[in-house]
Amino acid sequence: MLPARSGWTVLRASRLIDGTGTPPVADPTIVVRDGRICEIVPGGGAGSRWPPDADVLDLRGQTLLPGLIDAHVHLVLPGDGTPFETTVREPQGVLAIAAAENARRALAAGITTLRDCGGMRETTLDLRRAQHLGGVVGPRLHLCGRPITITGGHCWYFGGEADGIEGMRAAVRGLVKSGVDYIKIMATGGGTVGTMSWRPSYTAEELRAAVEEAHRLGRRVGVHSLCGAATRQTLDAGADQIEHANFLIDPEGRQKFEPEVADAIARAGTPVTTTLSVGHYVIEALSAKDRRTPEEQATLERWRRMLQNNLDQAGRLRAAGVRLIAGTDAGWRFTPFDGLVAEMELLCEAGAAAGEAIAAATSAAADAMGIAAETGTLRVGLAADIISVAGDPLADLTVLRRPEMVMLAGSIVHGGPGTQGAVAGR
Repeated sequence: MLPARSGWTVLRASRLIDGTGTPPVADPTIVVRDGRICEIVPGGGAGSRWPPDADVLDLRGQTLLPGLIDAHVHLVLPGDGTPFETTVREPQGVLAIAAAENARRALAAGITTLRDCGGMRETTLDLRRAQHLGGVVGPRLHLCGRPITITGGHCWYFGGEADGIEGMRAAVRGLVKSGVDYIKIMATGGGTVGTMSWRPSYTAEELRAAVEEAHRLGRRVGVHSLCGAATRQTLDAGADQIEHANFLIDPEGRQKFEPEVADAIARAGTPVTTTLSVGHYVIEALSAKDRRTPEEQATLERWRRMLQNNLDQAGRLRAAGVRLIAGTDAGWRFTPFDGLVAEMELLCEAGAAAGEAIAAATSAAADAMGIAAETGTLRVGLAADIISVAGDPLADLTVLRRPEMVMLAGSIVHGGPGTQGAVAGR
């Protein structure tokens, strides 16, 4: 991590995309002081004077963007295909080290904020504490701690089992006590062995009690939902964000899109985190094998069908007016922590324009998470979470896979050219 020597950094580039969908700014100059953006000057203008010992980065030929946000990851999971039930047997110290490495990999890929959607007991909270003490460098962490799930429900191994109305309220209070940023609830089963992803896990009353308690204590709620009935319950409970929002109807992974549910999500204004990457990376991993067992071949065909269904459903949700947020589910199955751009490309396959996909991974994600006053766009007063890439991502999203420079709160944490003590004509 390279903080500015004087507390001042000046960045000059060929293009600026602020992440909100507004047109790019040509020849911008961004002035950063003490970790925050204090001035943005378009058209190569010098703007205010900065001290002679300011670090000046010549990024001409590159595009500046907000640091990316992955709105759905699991830092304690490896993303290498290891079965969930195997990973959670590791000691908590091993999981903590793995989480730190996963966070480092994400940061090097230009992802300056991670929204973790469930980890083992206090592991992710401990990681953030280590960051604050200066022992670990990683992205901003937006944490739910342990996800709340029914006894034996999806991710029960993480330690967040809760049942009944009072049990749900108590679980929310305990998580808030531990210092979480938001509450995550598993409203259906999922990839955990023995759970049912095609039907609701909680009663409507249990879900409503948890959301009410979270809101009373000033926390937003994200809900994992893989079937239409659970999504309807989630909307009725007043949750703030929906994870996946699939329409599974049976154990075989078949889905049936429900237009009335999509319309209800849109009317409520509730954002949906897409997590299309999971299927993409499962297919990539299995397709790379020279030989596959009959079981692996059947799994590959099943995931191909599911990914196509998920892309179709994401497109139909978007067409209904649902806000889509980019989240990869990194750590789960084969999903890597540096794969957010693939999620953005999949959003484009579902009908989004490149600028919309960038917003889904920057300003829209920050707004959904309640952190738009801190990060998510390039605006005066916000944290200087900035990346630069060669070329124009509006014309070619793939350039985002290779960030030239990553800045977190004003410090260069990856890449970056040499600095100059002065800029001619300022």
